Amino acid sequence: MTVSSQTLPLVKKPEELETRLAEIPPAPGVYLMRDESDRIIYIGKSRKLRSRVRSYFRDYTNKTQRINTMVKLVTEIEFIVTDTEAEALALEANLIKQHQPYFNVLLKDDKKYPYLCITWSEEYPRIFITRKRQLGKPKDKKDKYYGPYTDSGLLREILHLCKRIFPQKQRPQPLFKDRPCLNYDIGRCPGVCQQLISPEEYRTIIQKIAMVFQGRTQELIDILTTQMEAAAEELNFETAAKIRDQIIGLKSLTAQQKVSLPDDTVSRDAIALAADNQHAYIQLFQIRAGQLVGRLAFIANSQAEPGAILQRVLEEHYQTADSVEIPSEILVQHELPDGEILAEILTQRKGRKVNIIAPLRQTKAELIEMVEKNAQFELQRMQKLGNSNQKSLEDLAAILDLPDLPHRIEGYDISHIQGSNAVASQVVFIDGLPAKQYYRHYKIKNPNVSIGHSDDFASLAEVIHRRFRKYIEDPKLPRLGNSDWPDLIMIDGGKGQLSAVVSILEEMNLLADLRVVSLAKKREEIFLPGESLPLETDAEQPGVQLLRRLRDEAHRFAVSFHRQQRSDKLKRSRLDEIPGLGHHRQKLLLAHFRSVDYIRQATPQQLTEVSGIGPRLAQEIYTYFHPN
Repeated sequence: MTVSSQTLPLVKKPEELETRLAEIPPAPGVYLMRDESDRIIYIGKSRKLRSRVRSYFRDYTNKTQRINTMVKLVTEIEFIVTDTEAEALALEANLIKQHQPYFNVLLKDDKKYPYLCITWSEEYPRIFITRKRQLGKPKDKKDKYYGPYTDSGLLREILHLCKRIFPQKQRPQPLFKDRPCLNYDIGRCPGVCQQLISPEEYRTIIQKIAMVFQGRTQELIDILTTQMEAAAEELNFETAAKIRDQIIGLKSLTAQQKVSLPDDTVSRDAIALAADNQHAYIQLFQIRAGQLVGRLAFIANSQAEPGAILQRVLEEHYQTADSVEIPSEILVQHELPDGEILAEILTQRKGRKVNIIAPLRQTKAELIEMVEKNAQFELQRMQKLGNSNQKSLEDLAAILDLPDLPHRIEGYDISHIQGSNAVASQVVFIDGLPAKQYYRHYKIKNPNVSIGHSDDFASLAEVIHRRFRKYIEDPKLPRLGNSDWPDLIMIDGGKGQLSAVVSILEEMNLLADLRVVSLAKKREEIFLPGESLPLETDAEQPGVQLLRRLRDEAHRFAVSFHRQQRSDKLKRSRLDEIPGLGHHRQKLLLAHFRSVDYIRQATPQQLTEVSGIGPRLAQEIYTYFHPN
């Protein structure tokens, strides 16, 4: 429901404000505050909407500067009533993700920290490490993500050990079509590729691995111990020995994870942050049975109070957690503004009491200090990295005489082998750091670029035209100030490559709004448009090193894509070249004749014996292999 207002802020219209507040019900739900531009600037939840919204407009002296600033901008209030606080919590989280309000605590989608994904949506679930958390697609809703983890090396080591302890699918693609590979023979894989294990049995194995990443390793060891003893009593010593080896592997996994706490039977999470004037770095330690089983990391904007930041992180983290993953005790560095509501909701989901505590002394307080110290180390590390990037950007701006520091820099490179499989790469650095979500690949379409006939100049011109043609097709698209518009373009090459790019940009009437340079490999020389000689620079100065990192990344990205294209072409069957013969019919042919050689030897009549192959298509296939 919407409570409308006019353009003036509500604080300047006391009577209308009182009327609006009186219309809000004392029920659980979510409230949204808008400014004069109709933008949502804040989203919150409460068990009693009227009391919570009214509190923003009372006693400004006890509010933070951020909240007081926000209240002065509110011109409209909306609210959505829910049946329970739990529904309000879930709805608030979804609305914040959707609208990204300026005054809310916003968690950054940072690609530095990896997740572990289990694809429960598939018949035979896969387990893999990823830096992209796909939560929006309906088909992926059953998939489970654990993380984000601070130590990617340790995560890979744990996953590697799990693959050795529990038999599971080891290859992304089957090695053979009609039989399992060596992993099956040595007991590392249960034969998923040939369906030698049922989906139900395989899911039981994957569930055991999931328990490791849920922090339930000790519980899993207890279950396996019971199974081992039962197998031994039944004189099934082979099974008992396999389970024994799994238990030994799990114990070695947790041997180095001890944390000294007096009551190690309680499962608990400990969360703390360290912040500067821009970002807050949050660390969450997961402790189960006295063992540190996980270290998770989050990044948020630091404009809110520390308690509000911690609450937002906890709400986000536990929103997708299973009930068994919710600990009995959560230790927090600062009191949470809605800690009681969160504790009640988590208690309902877990089915047991969940306590949220801000410890002040003894062992639990020391644990919070340890978590805070780790968050502080991460903050200092990122500050040093930021300072280094700032110096590089300042030096680059001085070298190129730029009016401002380049926020978005794009680098381009071409890769091919004598014209074959020619591709290009576009990489993007934001504030001196790789922004991989903006990376792009291009397949060169120029018909003059083919095997034995390479043309890097024409290829670069094609790529630049494809990159910026939308600004020609729609002249109303903003250029300067647009986040998609680069402050600087760097071409991997010398004067020739730079001239080709400058020519196409002049043709498109875009050169006046773009700064373009090239970086030649041999001497690390920077060339500017219209200049015959390179700039006088030192290859080791920060600005040049930044361009070198960009150039090397563009080269790496182009070469990797070229190798992929070359590999795909080698794998491609000759059957792909036959018109009208799709992948499904190719599979039927290969299943029937076992190889392309036997297909070549077949007569049209023999080809028609395959389902889906009619007389006309059979003749096409025969003619392809026997052109004369």
